[in-house]
Amino acid sequence: MKKILYYCLAFAFVLTIYNTADAQVRKVPAEVTETFRKKYPMATNIEWRDRLSGFTAAFDLDNIHYEAKFTNKGLWQGTENKIAESDLPAAVKDGFDKSKYAAEWTIKEAYKIISHEEKLTYRLQIQKNDIQKKNLLYSSEGRLIKDNITL
Repeated sequence: MKKILYYCLAFAFVLTIYNTADAQVRKVPAEVTETFRKKYPMATNIEWRDRLSGFTAAFDLDNIHYEAKFTNKGLWQGTENKIAESDLPAAVKDGFDKSKYAAEWTIKEAYKIISHEEKLTYRLQIQKNDIQKKNLLYSSEGRLIKDNITL
């Protein structure tokens, strides 16, 4: 009976830790919120997330959902939004179609990313099966910049 009690307490403890792990650890610095407000003054439904190395603001603008990333000092790093596969530029579609992934992998989601250098890139989340998933980063010219495994 004591073992069951210990297991229940341990489970409750782990559950409590898990639920608070995604909570806001620090207050969003004024530099970050000020930079955000200057860049996106018409944003609505703003939700901040602490990523320890910086902050992410999830927000809506003109009925489109975005995520913007900032450093702890308030420097804007980039903004991304989900787009339909049909909205990908022809060069990016062509780049994927010519890649080694085109035959066996399918595009699950596509994102348009604008970096702090105002460089436009596209991230494709692709999937071969339930376990094998990757993120591919393409330049706007359709060149594969980076690929990495994702969960």
